[in-house]
Order: sequence, then structure tokens, then C-alpha cells
Amino acid sequence: MNAITDIIRDFSTEAARWDALRARDAAADDVFFYSVATTGVYCRPSCAARPARPENVAFHADRASAERAGFRPCKRCRPELAPRAQREAALVAKACRQIEEAEDIPSLDMLADAAGLSPFHFHRLFRRITGVTPKAYAAAQRQARVQQGLAAAASVTETIYDAGFNSSGRFYEQAAGMLGMTPTAWRAGGVGEQIRHASGESSLGRVLVATTERGICAILIGDTEAELAADLQQRFPRATLQADAGFADMVGQVVAYVDRPGNGIGLPLDIRGTAFQRQVWEVLQSIPAGETRSYGQVAERLGNPKAVRAVATACAANKLAVAVPCHRVIAGTGALAGYRWGVARKRALLERERA
Repeated sequence: MNAITDIIRDFSTEAARWDALRARDAAADDVFFYSVATTGVYCRPSCAARPARPENVAFHADRASAERAGFRPCKRCRPELAPRAQREAALVAKACRQIEEAEDIPSLDMLADAAGLSPFHFHRLFRRITGVTPKAYAAAQRQARVQQGLAAAASVTETIYDAGFNSSGRFYEQAAGMLGMTPTAWRAGGVGEQIRHASGESSLGRVLVATTERGICAILIGDTEAELAADLQQRFPRATLQADAGFADMVGQVVAYVDRPGNGIGLPLDIRGTAFQRQVWEVLQSIPAGETRSYGQVAERLGNPKAVRAVATACAANKLAVAVPCHRVIAGTGALAGYRWGVARKRALLERERA
């Protein structure tokens, strides 16, 4: 995966500031402010107020200079406060900490009340910023606790209660979904887990499909059978891999999906990864076929705009080509950037989805 470089916007010139004002560019918020002589207020560049006549507009480097000039804050964009996106991100970050530190998963009503919002608006805000629901985020945190606990704890029972489960029955009901295997197998690093695999030919090359009892755990694309087998071994180093030509129908469905990626796969998936990786992959699965998002946009959707490289790393770790559509993520410049299975394949997939 190629490194992703953030581009810093320059709003130092008057022409650039006017461009930002006309576009209501939120990227310019708090870089500069503007005042309107006829209303006596100052605003952020992204303010949705009706555009003022140019001769009535003045630019200011900061809030203080606008207020010294006699202007008061706009009641619409509230420039005296932190940017709305920052305030919303802070609310969600506080809710995330509340979830992470709680012994029992807080209810939606409790989280919304702490944020000062209705449950409906809090749920919508949380999902927009993080890319997952509060319930899904809490489940991911619990999953992380279980994984860490099983690696360090003296027993599975100790892990059950440390992770916030009030009974072993509830834990074992959810263990497969959190771990992709039994708790004992997880502690042993997946030793003894059976993964069957077979391959077929697609228009993009050989496609290897690997499955567990829960569903498809890997869809890999390559040039040769040996290359694909080595890739699978690297991704599941401690599992028992077994070639099996007995599920040719499933392989055929996956090959058809690779050739026509906009149609949906319609097969159960066994998606494995860290809590962060799964959050990234859930955002990728929400990108409509034929559309793209930048690594930066995915990071912003997760509520962490600085996590561009981490998003790129999560895309590179994806084991389910096309089904988890990391090919729909591109560089901020519009370039296709890296793709584990080759940029040419990435281009072909996007072209097919747009056709």
C-alpha cells in the first residue's frame, strides 16, 4: 500500500479566501474569519448565511481581531465556539470513553443523556462520525477485551467477567462472532482450526476462496495457484489448510461476483480483524458500487481525520477482496494509489461498477 500524503490547503491570499467563501469551504474554518459591515457580525467561511456584497466584507486572521474591529459573533455559525465538527467529535469521543470504561455496556438512552441529545439524534451523530452504531462500537470494545484477556488471563472464566459478561452462557453465545473460533482455539493462536479452500479462474486472474464453518474468510486474487496458496498460508499461519474442490458452486459464485462486483455476493462472510480494522471495513462496505472515497474521507467518517495511514493499513490487511471493497478507496489526489491485488485490477473493478 502506498503512503498517503495529506495536502495542506493554503488560504493566505485574498483570492484563495474569496474562493473558500464562495464554496463555503469548511477546510478554511478557523484559518481565517470574515466580517460583514452591514450586519455587524463575523463568521466562519463555511457559514450558510446569505452571501454578502464584496464591498461589505473584510477578512480577519482570528476571532480577536474581528471583535476588536467591533464585530460580534454570528448566531448561525457560532464562530466564537469550536467548529461544529470538532464539537460533535468531542461529544462522540466522550461517549466512546464512556463505553470503553463502563463495566456494563451503557444503554443508548444513557449515552444520549450524557451527550445532551435525544437518543435518535445521538445515534445518528455517533454513526455518522464513527461509521458504526454505539452498539457495534461497544461490541468491538468488548471483543478487544476478550482477545486481550484470553492472551493474558489465567483462564477463560476470568476473561468472561473481566470483559463485562455477567454469565458464561452469554459469553459463549457471542464468542464465535467475536473471535471467529472457540475461546480455547483463540488462546492457542488458532491452532487446529480447519480452513478449506479452492480456486477458480476469473477475468482478473485466479481467485482463491477459503471458508470456515462460519463463512468465507478469504477471497484472494493472483496470477498463480502457488502465489495464492502462499498468501493464504501467510494470513492464517497457525490454521490447518485443506484444499477442497468439493465446493465448486461457491467458488463459481465468488468468481461471478469478482467479474460483476456491483451485483452483491449473497454468501456468508467470516470477517476477522481488530476492532479498528472492522470499523474501517464496515465503512468500506457502505460505499455504493461505482463510487469512491479517499482514505482521508474514510478516516473522517471514523471520527479520526488524522488516521489516514491507519485506514490505508486496514485496507491492506483486508482478506476479502471485492466483498470488502477496499478497491473503492483512493488517494486524496484522485489517484488509485496502492491495491494489494494490483492497481490494474483496482481500475478494472471500478470501471465495471461504473458501467
